[in-house]
Amino acid sequence: MSALATDAHVPDLKAIQALAAPDMAALDALIRRRLASNVVLVNQIAEYIIGAGGKRLRPLLLLLSAAALGHRGPDAHQLAAVVEFIHTSTLLHDDVVDESDLRRGRKTANAVWGNAASVLVGDFLYSRSFQLMVELGRMDVQQILADTTNTIAEGEVLQLLHVRNPDTDEAAYLRVIERKTAILFAAATRLGALLAGGDAATQQALHDYGLALGYAFQIADDVLDYASDTATLGKNLGDDLAEGKMTLPLIHAMQHADAETRAVLRQIVEQGDRDGLPQVQQAIARAGSLAYSRARAHDYARAAREALAVLPDNAFNAALHGLACYAVDRDH
Repeated sequence: MSALATDAHVPDLKAIQALAAPDMAALDALIRRRLASNVVLVNQIAEYIIGAGGKRLRPLLLLLSAAALGHRGPDAHQLAAVVEFIHTSTLLHDDVVDESDLRRGRKTANAVWGNAASVLVGDFLYSRSFQLMVELGRMDVQQILADTTNTIAEGEVLQLLHVRNPDTDEAAYLRVIERKTAILFAAATRLGALLAGGDAATQQALHDYGLALGYAFQIADDVLDYASDTATLGKNLGDDLAEGKMTLPLIHAMQHADAETRAVLRQIVEQGDRDGLPQVQQAIARAGSLAYSRARAHDYARAAREALAVLPDNAFNAALHGLACYAVDRDH
């Protein structure tokens, strides 16, 4: 079994992608085949969102987790496609709910085709994912994914309850990102272990890795919304603020601001005032909230890497370590 790899021995994203390239190519071919519909608009929107780029991180996690335990093949590709379709459907729905008009540097599907078409094609991708899942004929796989998609839906509603709520605290924020983001990471890595025939302890360890990685990834993402720029980030800077989302940098700043600043921040949050972004950024800078948030993300990334100690020491395990590092060190 492996010890915690040092950063010097952890591959970067480019090396990880090269390692997984044959499996990812098979995944992409499967995705293209299974996207096909007799309804032209379904094809257009599905291809637009699936073809938008992105790193296919969730299916990559499934493929690497299975491979780290010695399993590769068509069933892994199919299950990775299921995970990607679920994720993509949530993106379509999220952009409608958030009224977003930019993702990965391109117009969102709802900005191009409208909300109704985006929601319905999101439903198509959800149902297509379940068709693929059923074809595998494994009730244990279906149970994990059914529970996961239900939890994601709960996360969406939970986040809605906290929109423009300046009293949202860190614990409430973590409950939202567990359900919205981390749970699908955890499902992907657990399913990789399950496909490979890993025992209950190994499946749990991979679940723990994925969950911690999901927390790290989302916190790092939320830091970038206040620390990056539109061109690098691929979405409008300050989108979280405009959507009334209380993410960790803002939560920390609110908790550590003086009464006058806190009152200003409350008003900005309650109004979803993007024009207040400079004031929010100043408050975040004064409170050291970006450094605090980055430290929390690194804590989760470290916990993710520690969970990998149960795996054999091989290139795929090293790649999982590398993704934990990438999650917190990226610029977009």
